[in-house]
Amino acid sequence: MGPTQFGPIYKLIGETMKKFLVNIYAYKHHGKFEVLSEDNAESLENAILDKLGENSIKWEYLGEMNDPKINRITYEEVIDGKNDATLKRPLQTEEGSGSTVGAGAS
Repeated sequence: MGPTQFGPIYKLIGETMKKFLVNIYAYKHHGKFEVLSEDNAESLENAILDKLGENSIKWEYLGEMNDPKINRITYEEVIDGKNDATLKRPLQTEEGSGSTVGAGAS
């Protein structure tokens, strides 16, 4: 989806769609894809189901490293068109001054 003279295509009149990065871990497989959705649970769920119905997701086999009893779906909003919702801010910042203590000091 590219921009138009009126802005991104997914900006509709009166409402804005958001892009989400979705990761699914299920049955020893991993799938990763993006969807456009309104910022509510029902719309996001429907967008994920539509994407699954397209059969366009490439599934990676994880082998025995993933417990088949643990299945999960995670999602994060995509900001600035990158695959990381935390692009605008670092995950962790360290501030302050002081001495650093190293391991093995006597």
